[in-house]
Amino acid sequence: MKSKKITFYFSSMAKGGSQRVIVNLAESLLNKGHQVTIVTTMIAENEYELPKGVKRILSDISEEEITSNRLLNLKKRFCKLRNIWKEEQPDIIISFIGKNNFMAILTAWGLKIPVVVSVRAEPTVEYYNSFMRFCAKHLLCKADGIVLQTEDSKAFFNKKTLKKAVVLPNPLNPNFIGDYYEGIRENKIVAVGRIDSLKNQKLIVESFFKIAAELADVELVLYGDGEDRESLMELAKRSPYADRISFPGSVNNVKEHIKRAKLFVLSSNAEGMPNALMEALALGIPCVSTNCPCGGPKMLMEGKENGILVPVGDSEEMAKAMKTILQDEELWEKYSKNAYDITKDLNPTVVNKKWQEYLYSIMDK
Repeated sequence: MKSKKITFYFSSMAKGGSQRVIVNLAESLLNKGHQVTIVTTMIAENEYELPKGVKRILSDISEEEITSNRLLNLKKRFCKLRNIWKEEQPDIIISFIGKNNFMAILTAWGLKIPVVVSVRAEPTVEYYNSFMRFCAKHLLCKADGIVLQTEDSKAFFNKKTLKKAVVLPNPLNPNFIGDYYEGIRENKIVAVGRIDSLKNQKLIVESFFKIAAELADVELVLYGDGEDRESLMELAKRSPYADRISFPGSVNNVKEHIKRAKLFVLSSNAEGMPNALMEALALGIPCVSTNCPCGGPKMLMEGKENGILVPVGDSEEMAKAMKTILQDEELWEKYSKNAYDITKDLNPTVVNKKWQEYLYSIMDK
């Protein structure tokens, strides 16, 4: 296909799962000779570095333009974003997550620019109240294409919307390809992600308490920051195992911090397709994960013999799964080797090609 102007629209490029996907896709499209632009409403403090050649545009209004009238501010933001589409004239707009999807559809209305929206999380979480769900029902079906993360997420949408929907996986971060660690593993259970009630790392801490006495040489390390970090640190401090639980915060090059770990745990109450779980599997780390909606962990683990799925919120089952894997060396080896297979299934070359072919099909229409 000849060179196209392809534009991504999102809130910011702050480090997170969706942003990582955008960066990977942007780089692959650049390498195919396309012009890639990323439009964001703001610049965050800790952002991914964009590939050289990607154009960046801010769509938010300036501080001088902001008034005390919220509706007037919304109108100004709407007009500014619509003017960006008019000036840039992209061949396609790809929007990620929640309200951004609504804004992309509405601001491009009548401009004859195809819009693809992407729902990245459990839909009931992404569209979290009755107004958002009303908009999702009546607006998303106006998009030219809809990308979902899992088959289970389809249950949220009506038939009209599903006619335009496709399930496309996340491409695995290229930095996690071909790096299976053959050395001695550390007796560490690790978790990576924003520390809050949705990710529910409290479940991991409580599960660790149940096995810590029996597995006296095992440590727990929770990477990430968030609103629940301080309370979890206090919970750990009050326990007899305080010296074996650590909270390093957000770290650069997380791969180097976790690749020697013996076990990775995901405790979320809801997830789309969790990149942290994908990356841990790619490092050959057996995993324990909640079998949470909308089915991302299930797609990555069910029938793959690379770890154990447990019910959401069940510390007894999570503790049992942790202990089972850590105490059985033969089982650990099998899970570790099978986990690494994800580098074939979700290789970025393979997944990016699927995304490209889908986007081409929308533009061709």
